[in-house]
Amino acid sequence: MISLDFAAVLEQWPLLARGAALTVALTALSAALGTAVGVACAWMRVWGPAAWRWPVVAYVELVRNTPFIVQLFFVFFGLPAAGVKLSPEAAALIAMTVNLGAYAAEIVRAGLEATPRGQIEAARSLALDERQVFLRVVLPPALGRVWPALVGQIIIVMLGSSVCGQIAAAELSYQANLIQSRNFRAFEAFLIGAAIYLGLSLLLRRLLDELGPRWIFGRRPAAGR
Repeated sequence: MISLDFAAVLEQWPLLARGAALTVALTALSAALGTAVGVACAWMRVWGPAAWRWPVVAYVELVRNTPFIVQLFFVFFGLPAAGVKLSPEAAALIAMTVNLGAYAAEIVRAGLEATPRGQIEAARSLALDERQVFLRVVLPPALGRVWPALVGQIIIVMLGSSVCGQIAAAELSYQANLIQSRNFRAFEAFLIGAAIYLGLSLLLRRLLDELGPRWIFGRRPAAGR
């Protein structure tokens, strides 16, 4: 018979709380920075000079076709060889930002390329410069078209942060592993950790679905959502 003792894990709730807080912080920062990187790369591929497109394509393809843990190890273990020393948390943030930026670039690019040509020409006829056309006319509706996909990618990056414990970043999975190493309740520790990840994912999706259209696109979410 298997004897379960969740109390032995839950009594270590300060560790779980600190781990969840770091996971949320890394996700929030990497989401903001990674989305900005994605928008910039998408602009360079669609609107930028031709000379800028190949470096962006190389970056996107390199990141999308290599494992996240390899990218993380390169940042944490590889960059010090070039004289760049980073804390585990800083390395995790950089790796998550770089990873999300590549995927966000392709997601946002799809939204930009779906913009009707007449909409752009109408904006130019109002004497708007190229920066105003992009930021005020093209980008908001493009983000609106791809927002669900972008939210899904942000959640994937949050869940992928669980491997950052491999470089001693004290996020949620690291703390769950630390707890089970102390009381040998691995099943209970990781089951509770999985439940926290599930709760964070559902909460983050609901938050972004509610606040994204309101804050970013200047409109209220559709009724019934």
